Amino acid sequence: MTTTLTPTKPLGPASALDGLANKGHVASQGSISRQRAALIAGIGYVLLFGLAIFANFFVREGLVVADDAAVTAANITESNTLFRFGLLAFIAIFLLDIVVAWALHIVFRSTHQDLSLFAAWSRLVYTVFLGVAAIFLFQALAFYDATGVAERNDQALIGFELFNATWLIGLAAFGLHLIVLGTLVTKSTETPRWLGYAMVIAGIAYIVDTTAYTVLVDYADYADTFLVMVAVPSVIAEGWFGLWLLTRASRSLGS
Repeated sequence: MTTTLTPTKPLGPASALDGLANKGHVASQGSISRQRAALIAGIGYVLLFGLAIFANFFVREGLVVADDAAVTAANITESNTLFRFGLLAFIAIFLLDIVVAWALHIVFRSTHQDLSLFAAWSRLVYTVFLGVAAIFLFQALAFYDATGVAERNDQALIGFELFNATWLIGLAAFGLHLIVLGTLVTKSTETPRWLGYAMVIAGIAYIVDTTAYTVLVDYADYADTFLVMVAVPSVIAEGWFGLWLLTRASRSLGS
């Protein structure tokens, strides 16, 4: 009996593409969904909100007195453990911002891939500056242990001033992040358009504040005004956005 062997038919372009598509489908099954990414970002926003209030306003603003090295040293000596927890909170913010940048990119990359990537990178740039700024807080603590009283107080205060300057530069990048992210929100059909506008306004406020700090010799005279100008739109926009991520995103976003 003779057995006839049928030659294997080579795969055509369409079959090859189907094979690649199937492989891509299998790989994508391990990807995180937009709803899950939105939940992660929303939880991150809530944690960032609480940590930022504690680290910046309760600890740093409460203990560090501008232009008064002696009072600052006395405050930190008296509340050394509190100051260290504040520093730990800044480190947590640094790490959480990386996660939030990644999660938001997943949420909005289907709206506009390039803008979503731009938003993620600008937030990461801000995060890097925050990490560098935190180094000056560590250095300020080291000064208290390494030199004489008068000298250590002056050097430590310089460390706090360098933290402030470095963070302000980073906040300009954060402002850019909010502007780009707000633009993505306005372009998306799944998010409230006015939320996007609010985020753009908050981002502009951050950039204006950093610019004013740079060019105004008497910035300190208007510091409270600029603080309100930044804080009000930022709390409204970012708080609204965080709540949307936690409560509405799972119903609004596709997979």
